[in-house]
Amino acid sequence: MSSTDVPEYPFHDTEPTWGSQYLWPAVKRIVAARNFAHRRAFELGSGNGAAANMLHDLGFDVTAVDPSESGIGLASKAFPQCKFALASGYDDLAGRFGRFDLVLSLEVLQHCANSRKILQRLFDLVEPGGILIISVTYHGYLKNLMLALSGRFDRHLGTLWDNGPLRFFSVKTLTALMEETGFVSIECRTVGRVPYLGKSIVATASKR
Repeated sequence: MSSTDVPEYPFHDTEPTWGSQYLWPAVKRIVAARNFAHRRAFELGSGNGAAANMLHDLGFDVTAVDPSESGIGLASKAFPQCKFALASGYDDLAGRFGRFDLVLSLEVLQHCANSRKILQRLFDLVEPGGILIISVTYHGYLKNLMLALSGRFDRHLGTLWDNGPLRFFSVKTLTALMEETGFVSIECRTVGRVPYLGKSIVATASKR
């Protein structure tokens, strides 16, 4: 599978998406707590380019990719200080773009049928000493129970949403998949709402 096989997700503007309200503060805290040798960042699933521009504002030289032609078109015009390209997580990204000391992917993995391959591509992009920051929609026992009791499970799963989520991660399953890929020093935290009812998991990891 390549970027040409991934369904188009349309973008109409370059405003930060709804997830930026609780994901970006977590990303900024992680970045502020670390030293980066080269301050080169790569984003997989850049959408309309807003998050890539946020990384640029934090002092990174940013390369970002997305399979959405509308997203890449808007981002390239709005944020010329970043480098955008049409590609997907199924492509050989490290072979095309190299390695980076920060790799970011927000709310992408749950939409991918082959999550193992996506994580392997992300692993390949991280240079020695660098880190991955990834987020996925959070699923845990208490949250799932509350969704079921409130009758909101169908809407939450997004079954009627074209190009909606395909995978549903808990902290345990996301950690297991990242360990299997070869990531180490994995740290997960839930963000949005209260801890056991969080909207997303934000995970950081590095290479051996």
